[in-house]
Amino acid sequence: MDMQVDDDRQSPGDSAALLRRIEREWKALQDIVAGCNRTKLGSHAVGAWSIKDHLAHLSAWERFLCLHHLGDLPAHEAMGMDEATYRTLDEDGVNEILYTRNTERPLADVEAELRRSHAEVLDRLHEIPFDALLGPRFPDDPEAGPRLRWVMSNTCEHYREHRVAIERLAQWSAGNAID
Repeated sequence: MDMQVDDDRQSPGDSAALLRRIEREWKALQDIVAGCNRTKLGSHAVGAWSIKDHLAHLSAWERFLCLHHLGDLPAHEAMGMDEATYRTLDEDGVNEILYTRNTERPLADVEAELRRSHAEVLDRLHEIPFDALLGPRFPDDPEAGPRLRWVMSNTCEHYREHRVAIERLAQWSAGNAID
């Protein structure tokens, strides 16, 4: 049996490789969350987001990916902001607004939304030819880079980044020191 192995240091060569990478990182994220103490998913380390906050953050950026980078909605609308406010914010500013919007939401709502946003990303990626992901989001702006970069940075790479943070929070909530 010929089993194809993905090298995470290289861009995926086709939709199947992209979807395998996304699903591998999604599963790793879900496995970490499943292993966490459910009553502590909303607990905060000093100056840190809770695990629930990380999950809400991932969901918000997946929605943004679907609405803006894979859809036609302007960035500010995809983020649910007025254009003037959005234009004044850098990524940290956007993330702070997302955190504020979601920090009081119940865990069950956040988890359900994350499952929905993930399913929507996968649905969209099944609809879009891989070649379309290799082109820029904005054809008149070559600086914008290929859509594939946005897909990866808001899925597999983002899941990995937040999985590491969640692992550290899980250690903290279990009473272990965080390095």
